[in-house]
Amino acid sequence: MILLVASNKDIAGINIVKQVLNNFPFCKTEEMHQGNPVYHVETERKQVNLVILKDESIYAQDLLEHFPKTELVIFLSRHSSQSGKPTLSVHTPGNFGNAELGGLSRTLSIAPAAAMVDALKALEQFKLEMNLSYEVSYECTHHGPSLNVPTMFVELGSTPRQWRDSVAAEAIAKAAMMSILKFPDSSRTAAIGIGGPHYNEKFTKMALENDTLFGHIIPKYVLSNIDAEILMQCVERTMEKITCAILDWKGITSMDKRKTLQMLENANLPYKKV
Repeated sequence: MILLVASNKDIAGINIVKQVLNNFPFCKTEEMHQGNPVYHVETERKQVNLVILKDESIYAQDLLEHFPKTELVIFLSRHSSQSGKPTLSVHTPGNFGNAELGGLSRTLSIAPAAAMVDALKALEQFKLEMNLSYEVSYECTHHGPSLNVPTMFVELGSTPRQWRDSVAAEAIAKAAMMSILKFPDSSRTAAIGIGGPHYNEKFTKMALENDTLFGHIIPKYVLSNIDAEILMQCVERTMEKITCAILDWKGITSMDKRKTLQMLENANLPYKKV
């Protein structure tokens, strides 16, 4: 089973849910979760449930206790940023350090690299088709929950104006469903992204233009706290086989470069600089 998940506390999430129900033949079931009905559709022989939470999605650490047969979780969520830039984004959740915003400390969710790139490409497609003035971007791995199944967020941001944009919400809804149709695709391999900003334009461009798959992305601002254990989580907690790390070389401090290369060599993980 595949779960689409949103929160009642999330304006954008509920807006996206409306577009899911408007554009796809989900039916309300008799099942309830946290006081909200569960919706269901079968598409391309895949069973998909749509679930609405009463609390924020980042705190859904117990989600799989209620839906134990889940194979993929896609959170439909708002995105916030100080810049306020209109953004359609994709990322996998997890905490490289302490769990300050949900999830478990030093624990990553499993990254569905192929599903994420499929969603990213679909967002770019719908951005063009719908003439949306939004940026499409990967985000680095951050916040909770830390789940033991492939998990990703597809987000609409970055201010209340965008959260209420029904056309952009429709793009998110359709992109999420398109990624479900291709899931799983275990034949593809992936990379870890290391360095650069929270929204890495280089990695996004590589994914959109060269079909490079990224699982976990470690940004510059947390690199000093990354150790061998977390690096191995990035490898092991990715659905696809990780074949290399891709380094945003200018986006890594000189202090962290030597340490990062040594960790990669110790892990026998090839790397490329971009």
